[in-house]
Amino acid sequence: MPTGNVEGATTVTMTSDREIVMTREVRAPRGLVFEAWTSPRQVPSWMLGPDDWAMPMCEIDLRPGGAWHFGWRRADGSEMEMRGVYREVAPPERLVSTEEWGGDWPEALNTLRLSENAGKTTIHLTILYKSKEARDRAFATGMTEGAEQSFARLDEHLRTMM
Repeated sequence: MPTGNVEGATTVTMTSDREIVMTREVRAPRGLVFEAWTSPRQVPSWMLGPDDWAMPMCEIDLRPGGAWHFGWRRADGSEMEMRGVYREVAPPERLVSTEEWGGDWPEALNTLRLSENAGKTTIHLTILYKSKEARDRAFATGMTEGAEQSFARLDEHLRTMM
């Protein structure tokens, strides 16, 4: 995984026994990044992971206590869902929400922070798990590779929004 805060590269670190932190710099103002992250019209364009996934379901009720629900479908017909509840919504700099995959996956807490400097935005996504075992299990799924592909799509998508 890339190290340092380099535009176009995602840095993934484990800052504690329960956290994974992803950082990426993009060439776009943070208001645009926040919109791309929170608009049901924008999210399905980039938050896809590997190339053979699509997001036919994207529901976002962007307010504290509001729910979000994403559903992906793979080219082979397999499906995956994720949902959560927003705890904090502070455009364009901060978004805090729970994340559930269902089944025996434990809930996580996601904190998105966006900081802007000279027209570039640094994305800081902290995922806090209930235990080290849950963090390690999530990490072992290949989540970082899927996140890197989604962030690369976000870079492209932001260029179309400007």
